[in-house]
Amino acid sequence: MYGLCDCNNFFVSCERLFRPDLVRQPVVVLSNNDGCVIARSNEAKALGIAMGVPFYQIQSLVQRNGVVVFSANHELYGDISRRVMATLRSLVPGTEIYSIDEAFFELDGIDGSPDLFGHRIGRTIRRDTGIPVSIGIAPTKTLAKVASKLAKRYPRLEGCCYMHRPEDVRKVLARFPIHDIWGIGRRYGRMFDTMRITTALEFVGLPEEWVRRRMGIAGVRTWHELQGEACIPFGEMAPRRQQITVSRSFPRELFALDELEPVVAQFAASCAEKLRGEGSLCREVRAFICTNPHREEAPQRQETGLVLRADPTDSTLELVRQARAALRQIYRPGFGYKRAGVLLSDIVPAAECQHSLFASVSDRTRNERLMKTLDRVNRTFGRGTLVVAAQGTEPFRTQQGHLGRRYTTQWDELPVVKAE
Repeated sequence: MYGLCDCNNFFVSCERLFRPDLVRQPVVVLSNNDGCVIARSNEAKALGIAMGVPFYQIQSLVQRNGVVVFSANHELYGDISRRVMATLRSLVPGTEIYSIDEAFFELDGIDGSPDLFGHRIGRTIRRDTGIPVSIGIAPTKTLAKVASKLAKRYPRLEGCCYMHRPEDVRKVLARFPIHDIWGIGRRYGRMFDTMRITTALEFVGLPEEWVRRRMGIAGVRTWHELQGEACIPFGEMAPRRQQITVSRSFPRELFALDELEPVVAQFAASCAEKLRGEGSLCREVRAFICTNPHREEAPQRQETGLVLRADPTDSTLELVRQARAALRQIYRPGFGYKRAGVLLSDIVPAAECQHSLFASVSDRTRNERLMKTLDRVNRTFGRGTLVVAAQGTEPFRTQQGHLGRRYTTQWDELPVVKAE
């Protein structure tokens, strides 16, 4: 059996955690630069607010219905996510984190009913972190995802759906939309629309050879998983990424190189931190910039610069230096740049890397000590405490006109309790 723990309306739940007055109120969370809706409370969903809708299109609806709006507070969300995952790990034999608000877990060796165990997980996480979760338990990962959606959809399940009997699975799949199946993306969704296939059960009824020919091995895995045959193995650690990207749109257009360089340096430093977090090194560093495509009257430009390394690295100093060099390759004056980013590729595991024969071992050892110190200081005192000089003194900030407090990560924003 596989389990999936999925936090309910996670970003909204994080905001409500320290604002109990918002319970049962319509709440939405916006993307970077307050662009689009990326999270909604159930009350906001009931008003017809769609996921991904641009905020400017619903401002009148928000005002009429008293919808509470928040800018994305990723520092808070990341910290609360770590607490939820730590609580889950303390309850189960093994976990596999899938996203900031979802994790698969093992049930091997668990005594008693999986249904009762799942309800206990949900109650414990809610008690210890304040975050409501939905638990799905089923014979395969794909069916566990389906079960977790049912746990969210039907209050009578009390937050946990244990779906294992073949006849029950078949009844569920007969009504479950094909677009909501894990592994069925937009491209395959459009293909099924043209074929008038709307449910998961209709997909399961297709011949395996047809699925293999049209959707490849990944589609065949999904097809088998929906029939109760586990094809996606459980792993304690998520696979290493082949690319790491950090990019943002700017609140205003940037024209000067000295405005762009600190921003690109910050993106490169963030990429380097992620790279070290996965125990990896990289050989390729790209920087990219582009103008605002919605300003058709303005000059348009979109370019990517590449720097190759002979010896792979995870050093913030080196990656920042190379990202700035890539930026200088492509920067041209006279353009208003609206977006930039850094992409690391040709990523290899640090433990398995064959370094260049001419690379200095002492330099590499010194860099490892320096990066461990950098990460330790930033973990202890907050991200951005210790930075590379090229990042500048002002951290890059997106437009966040509705930003809430970072209750758990900033000393000056901690909750204040008054006893009378």
